[in-house]
Amino acid sequence: MSTPSEPVALRLIDREFLIACAPEEREGLLESAAYLDRKMRELRANAKTPGFDRLAVLAAISITHEFLALRKQHSGHDQSVSDGLAALRHKLAAALDAPLK
Repeated sequence: MSTPSEPVALRLIDREFLIACAPEEREGLLESAAYLDRKMRELRANAKTPGFDRLAVLAAISITHEFLALRKQHSGHDQSVSDGLAALRHKLAAALDAPLK
């Protein structure tokens, strides 16, 4: 059975949004909204025409760029770990196949 959703009030710039989410997701949703709000305020301070919709799109692009850069960096680490594990497996297989002295 699924957990019932509860409305959570989120404030972005000067607007409030009610978003339904499961109770166990509430903290993450609030953290995400706070991050988005900070990003939008940062952009508003540097924008010539700080309309809410424009700020939301600019923030979405900026956050997506951050996410993709982190994902790419993480992927490189994953490949490095995979390569290291493959080398260890190769050494282990070679050691197991070596004759005993």
